[in-house]
Amino acid sequence: MTPTVTPAEPRATSADLDAVTVAVSPAASPAGAARAGAAVGGPRRRGPLLLGVRHHGPGSARGVRAVLEAEKPSAVLVEGPAEADALVALAGEEDMRPPVALLAHAVDDPGRAAFWPMAEFSPEWVAIRWALDRGAAVRFIDLPAAHTLAAADPTWDDGEDEVTGSGRIDPVAELAGAAGYEDAERWWEDVVELRGNGDPTAPFEALAEAMGALREVYGHGGHPRDLVREAHMRLRLRAARKEFGDDVAVVCGAWHVPALARKTTVAADRALLKGLPKVRTETTWVPWTHRRLARRSGYGAGIEAPGWYGHLFAAPDRPVERWMTKVAGLLRAEDHPVSPAHVIEAVRLAETLAALRGRPQPGLDETTDAVRAVLCEGSDVPLDLVRDRLVVGDVLGEVPAGAPAVPLQRDLSRRQRTLRLKPEAQERELELDLRKETDAERSRLLHRLRLLGVAWGEPAAGRAATGTFRETWRLRWEPELHVQVAEAGVWGTTVEAAATAKAETRALAATALADITALAEHCLLAGLADALPVVMRSLADRAALDTDVAHLAQALPALARSLRYGDVRGTGTEALAEVAAGLAERICVGLPPACAGLDTDAAAQMRDRLDAVHTAIGLLPAHPAPPDLRDPPANPAPPDPSIPPVPQAPQDPQTLTDPTAQPAPSAAGPGGGLPDRWAGTLRRLADRERIPGVLRGRAARILLDEGRLAADEAAPLMSRALSPGTPPADAAAWIDGFAGGASGGGLLLVHDERLLGLVDAWLTSVPAGAFTDVLPLLRRTFSGYEPGVRRTLGELIARGPRSAAAARPAPGGTPGFAAGLDRDRADAVLPLLHLILGTEALA
Repeated sequence: MTPTVTPAEPRATSADLDAVTVAVSPAASPAGAARAGAAVGGPRRRGPLLLGVRHHGPGSARGVRAVLEAEKPSAVLVEGPAEADALVALAGEEDMRPPVALLAHAVDDPGRAAFWPMAEFSPEWVAIRWALDRGAAVRFIDLPAAHTLAAADPTWDDGEDEVTGSGRIDPVAELAGAAGYEDAERWWEDVVELRGNGDPTAPFEALAEAMGALREVYGHGGHPRDLVREAHMRLRLRAARKEFGDDVAVVCGAWHVPALARKTTVAADRALLKGLPKVRTETTWVPWTHRRLARRSGYGAGIEAPGWYGHLFAAPDRPVERWMTKVAGLLRAEDHPVSPAHVIEAVRLAETLAALRGRPQPGLDETTDAVRAVLCEGSDVPLDLVRDRLVVGDVLGEVPAGAPAVPLQRDLSRRQRTLRLKPEAQERELELDLRKETDAERSRLLHRLRLLGVAWGEPAAGRAATGTFRETWRLRWEPELHVQVAEAGVWGTTVEAAATAKAETRALAATALADITALAEHCLLAGLADALPVVMRSLADRAALDTDVAHLAQALPALARSLRYGDVRGTGTEALAEVAAGLAERICVGLPPACAGLDTDAAAQMRDRLDAVHTAIGLLPAHPAPPDLRDPPANPAPPDPSIPPVPQAPQDPQTLTDPTAQPAPSAAGPGGGLPDRWAGTLRRLADRERIPGVLRGRAARILLDEGRLAADEAAPLMSRALSPGTPPADAAAWIDGFAGGASGGGLLLVHDERLLGLVDAWLTSVPAGAFTDVLPLLRRTFSGYEPGVRRTLGELIARGPRSAAAARPAPGGTPGFAAGLDRDRADAVLPLLHLILGTEALA
């Protein structure tokens, strides 16, 4: 049964809030102080001590500590989920370092979770630590998480942060507006955070009266769930008073103080709680970060500058001077020239700005303006560094090892300690050498976590991105990862067992061939040997049923990479190699028909797959042709005169330049190896007119780069593709495929002026009406070249064609290169190559 709530009352007028403006002023009237005496301690106090605070406010935290030290209550009641009473003792342990958060999640659905963050400068944390240090009892009095998580919106919203819904008010913004401030944060700093060391009870007295006035006007202020929460708080307060009498202090959001002081009956409060939905929950402490405290969405508490607030709370005196010293230290560490004179001038400027703006002390705005003007010399670049490192900060809290956790979290923590992988809030790069056992174990752990959906690390391009024995990871620990670990706990109690179970389930449920090949690659990377048999069976079944060449081409690269990973990681990949070879054979047979008649977009996608398949086949072993491809059929069909014979891979350099030379027999057998069959497929793509120009050009370029296309064949191919009878759009697509910037075509045109001349001649012959149609494609093609390549091509075009004698290559040579190999110059690079590869040069 949903509790009934009263609707929000009409908004107050400025006259209604005049009394609030006076009450909230630091210099509140004696009459106002007398009215608030029932809520705050001193000789006038009757009943419990009600301390209304703003969450994560250092001024409120200092005031709470001062009042508790003066009153010394026997029990402290803190706003927070009631289930956390069992965790209070952990807050006093030496290994507990804020920022931390209470985490509650549903047992059957760990993704339904809520956090209650606390920083060192949070009033709730200060109250808890004060009570533990002095032996006072601590109780959490808010609505149990079992009810909170059963609601539709489990996030913690106390009605004091940014308001998003219509009819909901921000109490601080209302009070700031009544005081004539446009910025609520600035008003709060002026009246609370930047106050001097006066009467610590004054802010609580003023806020109690101000919130009472607001509640009289607005009711629940658009937060109907607060009525239920406050009913539970009153019940917990009554129970504490029965045990400790009136020697009780309550630390809660200032918005709730009027509701806790209001006289109600036990029956009325229990009626509001009757019939609330409920789920089974678990609660624990987890580390939190300043960066998460600075966010206004998700689980963030919504404060703008946790680093600045922490400094205000921790600085014993002269906070501005100490802050400028921190900023100077950071900038010096980043090689910015900052002298003591800069610091002195920045402090003076901040104090002057505060005086001009009528503020009691320099706030964050004044210090930021001073830092920009003096220490950063007007630049926002170093100022952004200050904001990121100091104003927000990368502080990550710690919790004791004895804190409750799911078994998977405990196993992960153990692995982190064993592998010396400490979670850090600041993003960092980790380079791994997979030839070292520790680094290989780290890699397996990170890959297993990725498979489980725990995004602690992401692979990044490193200095050895083309190798298989090095990996680079980008790591950053976020508080939400604890929830992700709890969610992954349904798969197993250890990281390896959970990843294995999830991989097997995904393999059985997958329908796309590319998904299963990617999963197989992931299992090899993660070292999940127990999951590979299930994944391989699913892979073989899907590969046998899938006849779409595009799907096969999309799946093959992952298998080829997996074979390389298996080599460096010592994982058996025999079954994987057989499946990969079968896919490659089917691609060689089916690719030419699949490429015929494609439109522009489909041809562009197929070009990317063509490149990926070519790279993958280069990684596969050169299997001989299967029997059904080697043995001729009983009644062979007559050869198609439009399809040229497939050339064998040349085994001698002479075959590259002499078309009459006979290549050596292939070592793979009569049918040739897989590279030879792939070369034949590319040759058919390059010669068929029905194939889109971008694919024909790309196939010709691959053949040329691999030495499968004789040097004197490239120019006739380009000449035929750019002949006057070819539509300009198709010719431009051929150029894009052959000489596109991504394939290094610019250097090819620089070194082979015959090809450059053909492109130039075709470009000048394009009719004016068609030129505007092909111009975007040509711009995309040539804009991909490096600036130096574009400049050189421009110089060659401006110079004009060379004489035929100068342009003709040396006999037996390639245009742009010498006729023979200069072995002395080639040997000169060997020492550097051995150094890069970590090998030893032969004597």
